Amino acid sequence: MTINIITLGCSKNNVDSEALAARFAKMGHQVFFESDAPSDIVLVNTCCFIQDAKEESIEEILSRTERKKRGEVGQVFVVGCMVQRYKEELRSALPEVDGFYSFAELPDLLNTQSFDLLTEPRDLLSTPAHYAYLKVSEGCDRQCSFCAIPLIRGKQVSKRVEQIVFEAEQLARRGVKEIMLIAQDLTAYGTDIYHEKALKTLLSSLARVQGLQWIRLHYAYPNDFPFPILDVLQENKVFCRYIDMPLQHVSERILRDMRRPSSPGKLRALIEHIREKIPGIAIRTTLLTGFPGETLAEHEELKRFVQEIKFDRLGVFSYSREENTAAYAWKDNVSPREKRRRQKELMQIQEKISLTNNQLKIGQCLPVIIDRENEDFYEGRTEFDSPEVDNLVRIKKQTILNIGDIYPVRISKANAYDLYGTVEMERN
Repeated sequence: MTINIITLGCSKNNVDSEALAARFAKMGHQVFFESDAPSDIVLVNTCCFIQDAKEESIEEILSRTERKKRGEVGQVFVVGCMVQRYKEELRSALPEVDGFYSFAELPDLLNTQSFDLLTEPRDLLSTPAHYAYLKVSEGCDRQCSFCAIPLIRGKQVSKRVEQIVFEAEQLARRGVKEIMLIAQDLTAYGTDIYHEKALKTLLSSLARVQGLQWIRLHYAYPNDFPFPILDVLQENKVFCRYIDMPLQHVSERILRDMRRPSSPGKLRALIEHIREKIPGIAIRTTLLTGFPGETLAEHEELKRFVQEIKFDRLGVFSYSREENTAAYAWKDNVSPREKRRRQKELMQIQEKISLTNNQLKIGQCLPVIIDRENEDFYEGRTEFDSPEVDNLVRIKKQTILNIGDIYPVRISKANAYDLYGTVEMERN
């Protein structure tokens, strides 16, 4: 059969979809990702992290069931986080869907006795051939009051170092040059199986994998940050000068209510230490606005912190109440309109910061990995940019470039979220 897999949500879901695709392919089926072509089966891998993600998942399911009614799709199946939380509600509301499968029920979908999303081999990638996501653990032991991930994915379960290194070696042999290490709480990696933080050991092992040119880190929890990893990042050039470290907020009171106890001073000291240890590192963070009880004064405090720290990359999300989280019982007293206003204010500040940072790169020659080609430009990224979420480098088509290769690019122009340049010499 032809099976079309649609993935919504975070990059961890991409890895899950790739594991499912590999198993379907071993069964003899032809698998596509994100296709609009007719197919025997559409499998929608859902997300429900926040309200917007739930709405996007429902819209995608309805779109695919409409195509089923028109005869363009044979069957529609739904899996992923939304099924894990709301299976019975979905089944009742969407009878036109042919099946809903929680994580524990995936073996039934695959007609097999066992299937482990975390350790299943991935022979098919949904990403371009030169980069891949590598999930090092599943679940989370944190109890952030706003977050439903532990309710959906359970407690942290880490892969062993040798498993991860083997997977990285397999990816490198297939031509993957860049891997993104992902986990819900990357800096807690290994505490469940080694009884201590093992990220430094993992990074040291991955630095020896032949063929990889870039490794970047996603979702580092700021509290109890494992400072020894900075030595590994600084000493091994394979690691991008980049770290994704979601802070969520800086108000001491709100962080306490979020169950992420810290303070502006501690967060400022952490960022300063990272920047001092690895000069030029790009720090990406995400912030949550409109948390229950967030006052205008606390929003202004957050704005001042963003203006002061000048994050290299920033995403801002509006708070949404999630059932069975601690914060769900609290009054959601910031209106949707006010949440959007605060979100917009933060992003306007960040746009100016990003423009200034990008303009400072004019005249520099930066290594750029080429992701795609369009009519007018090649599009790529620097080591300071992760796929899909960060800035692009647009390179005028003056010579033929190979997708997936890294070239030195002289930056000639910049706007808030894009750089423009030309290849200066032979590729790396």
